[in-house]
Amino acid sequence: MTFEITAAMKVPQVDTGTNSVDGPIFFDHREREAEMDTPLRTVRTNIVQSIRAFRVQDLQEAARDLGQHFLYANLANAQSKQDVLDMIAAQFTFPAHFGKNFDALYDCMTDPLHKSGPQPGFIVVLEQIPAHAKFDKEAREQLLDIFRDAADYWSDRKIPFRCFYSFL
Repeated sequence: MTFEITAAMKVPQVDTGTNSVDGPIFFDHREREAEMDTPLRTVRTNIVQSIRAFRVQDLQEAARDLGQHFLYANLANAQSKQDVLDMIAAQFTFPAHFGKNFDALYDCMTDPLHKSGPQPGFIVVLEQIPAHAKFDKEAREQLLDIFRDAADYWSDRKIPFRCFYSFL
């Protein structure tokens, strides 16, 4: 499976430049400096957590400032697991051949992105995850486990992956 990052998913990357004394200026250094000025300064780099006090706009700006991908899905109109997967696929601009199951979701959030080249990091927002009989607690936990597993995947590669969520 191939996966291409579209313009809707991509945040412009920071020009790393060079330093004649120290050689290249690496992204990690700039990311740490930028992170000190963002609302994310107290948030671990690889985590899935409630959005709580964060505003979506602030998270989007933090992603831009850090040169990271910002992925957003509003799931308020989802009624079922299939609706949730369809809405995530559409709003994250997954490829048309996306399998529309939890395994395929994990695959799209990890391996194809890794194979497409160096990644600067990710800030993901899943807003208004449904909380009703057709998308019960077990389904919600399975969904969040996919993003926890993706956070672990990217952590192993030293790439920030923060996912914030809220329930409807």
